[in-house]
Amino acid sequence: MIIGAGPIIIGQACEFDYSGTQACRALREEGYRIILVNSNPATIMTDRNLADATYLEP
Repeated sequence: MIIGAGPIIIGQACEFDYSGTQACRALREEGYRIILVNSNPATIMTDRNLADATYLEP
């Protein structure tokens, strides 16, 4: 399970979104099933192709 960075403030947290996206890709290449929990639907991490299951929770 990967927990997203949450709300992104201008100048902050976008690097967490990028690193989380890279973690999803790396784990998927290793054969893991990816479950993503994030509170911000506007991030790249919530792309349907990155995770097997995505939960948007506050």
